[in-house]
Amino acid sequence: MSDRIDLPDKSNLQTRAVAFIASRFPGVALCALVTFAAVMVQAWQEATLGHPYVEAIVIAILLGTAVRTVWDPGSRWATGIAFSAKQLLEVAVALLGASITFGALAASGPLLLGVIVAAVVVTLAASYGLSRGLGLSNRLSILIACGNSICGNSAIAAVAPVIGAKPDEVASSIAFTAVLGVVVVLGLPLLVPLFVLSEPQYGILAGMTVYAVPQVLAATVPVSIVSSQVGTLVKLVRVMTLGPVVACIAILARRFQSELPAHGRGGYTLFKAVPWFIVVFFALAALRSLSLIPDAAIPPLQKVASLLTILSMAALGLGVDLRVIGQVGGRVTAAVTLSLIVLLMISLYATIYIVPA
Repeated sequence: MSDRIDLPDKSNLQTRAVAFIASRFPGVALCALVTFAAVMVQAWQEATLGHPYVEAIVIAILLGTAVRTVWDPGSRWATGIAFSAKQLLEVAVALLGASITFGALAASGPLLLGVIVAAVVVTLAASYGLSRGLGLSNRLSILIACGNSICGNSAIAAVAPVIGAKPDEVASSIAFTAVLGVVVVLGLPLLVPLFVLSEPQYGILAGMTVYAVPQVLAATVPVSIVSSQVGTLVKLVRVMTLGPVVACIAILARRFQSELPAHGRGGYTLFKAVPWFIVVFFALAALRSLSLIPDAAIPPLQKVASLLTILSMAALGLGVDLRVIGQVGGRVTAAVTLSLIVLLMISLYATIYIVPA
């Protein structure tokens, strides 16, 4: 009997690593190019105007969307763009936790937590009711309600297999949500002077309104760092409601399962609804709250998170084609738009009249 222990084949690991990098390099390089252009435009504003009126994060979205509208990147670019839009984006959000303490949330008390949960529940019910009132199916109505109320495409992707949503239902709900997500990011800062919102108030509004976690940064960074920190924390609390919501839907979705073939009956675990980057975000925030992360480490981490966020926004922009508006049915368009308006109204009311400034 041989006592030899087989070790991993280094050459095989190297080959896989090279293949991994090679498949993602073109798309990541394209996103980096858009990021570089966005950073240069912001630097030009600072040099000539003294202040960046349009931040690099927003510029990256606009440039990426413009490129995607006139040119559809092929499969050579797709893997790297998807990697930048998801994995790098998640790393950016996770790193942001190091600069946030739970003191901001604790200072608001249980009122803010109650407002966030109540807003999610009310918006879910309103969005579902609007969608059903417009004649959409149960499944499509649930997808739109969850995407609008919690975290956009991530919520839609999490809920779809639970209710056995059809591919066209998933595609139609995601398509317009992606476009509206960019519109919200670009238009939300205009509400600051209109409603005379303080920096914490605007952070709460953005966290309760913007669809995706990283897009909160794009909507809040141009206003202030305080808005960005508050908005991200509020948004992450809102995302954490995805687990309980999908668990409830999974229980209620049994009536949909009878309509599906055996291979379409997907399972669900609550663990899958809590992304790793949210866990890391709160872990880093806990370490920061306990003063276990030194002050000197915060600026470099913030810089890395900022650059990765801009890169991710460029990737998200490259995934938004404005022409999808013409491919989405009128009832879906109306349902998503009206749901967004309801969400905005609820969030504004809560921000101005319920949560202390």
